Amino acid sequence: MYSELCPRRIVETIDHLQKRIEESFPESGLSRVTAELGDLARAAGPTAGWLRRPMWPLRVGAAAGILGILVVMLGFARLATGVPLRVEGVAELLQASEAAANEIVLLSLAIFFLFSLETRVKRTRALAALHRLRSLVHIVDMHQLTKDPQHLLAPGTAYPPKRVYTRLVLARYLDFCSELLSLASKLAALHVQYLNDPVVLAAVNDIEALTSGLSNKIWQKIMILDVVVPAEEASAAGGGERCQGLGGAATLAVAQAEWRPARVAISGSRENGTGRLLEVPAHDAPREELLVQ
Repeated sequence: MYSELCPRRIVETIDHLQKRIEESFPESGLSRVTAELGDLARAAGPTAGWLRRPMWPLRVGAAAGILGILVVMLGFARLATGVPLRVEGVAELLQASEAAANEIVLLSLAIFFLFSLETRVKRTRALAALHRLRSLVHIVDMHQLTKDPQHLLAPGTAYPPKRVYTRLVLARYLDFCSELLSLASKLAALHVQYLNDPVVLAAVNDIEALTSGLSNKIWQKIMILDVVVPAEEASAAGGGERCQGLGGAATLAVAQAEWRPARVAISGSRENGTGRLLEVPAHDAPREELLVQ
């Protein structure tokens, strides 16, 4: 079945990602964050199943309460029909009408409270799980925040990061962060797969928008690493250079000239990206070609 998310498959994907991160970055904070995401994924499966199942005790109690309210309303209506109405003026008529309207509103609110009781109980549990997931997404963002290509473009700054990675290692680290954000988004969507509640759906949409925005920031860094940093290295070498980028080999033809903005087309595919046009510095040559296989 490919019409719904499978919690078991999500857990397997996160566990596999943790092994990859642990292999590339042993005992790193990102690996521990991935383990925490795996714990949330293992808890999300039973939570999604609990949200899917009907809560029969609450339903039976709510139905009994609603039935009791309707019986009381019908009893009052029957008594009112048997009592002769004596209205001596418009003021007494308005007062009696206002009292009857207030009773109807209060009883209607009680019926709505009982009718929506199950949804509100499930909403509370789903929002609690989504709150933990949102906090973990921000933790992933904190891990990638200091992984800036600027440290490769302008090394030797006054306040360098604690760990200085090479271009390929940094790109791999950022790609792992992007995968974590994508999996966190899938876990959020799992909570509304069987729960049709607008409040929970809005919370899930907020998490998906957050992960999408952070992932776009990460891929901007990766594109800088794949385009600008190799161009800087080739310019410093004084000629053409063949460099290895994340996902394939990249061939740069660079001329010695002044820098100016240019649009460069990138073709090919990655594990999490597609070809696109980028604004990168280019030389005053006929063109600068970057081919990613």
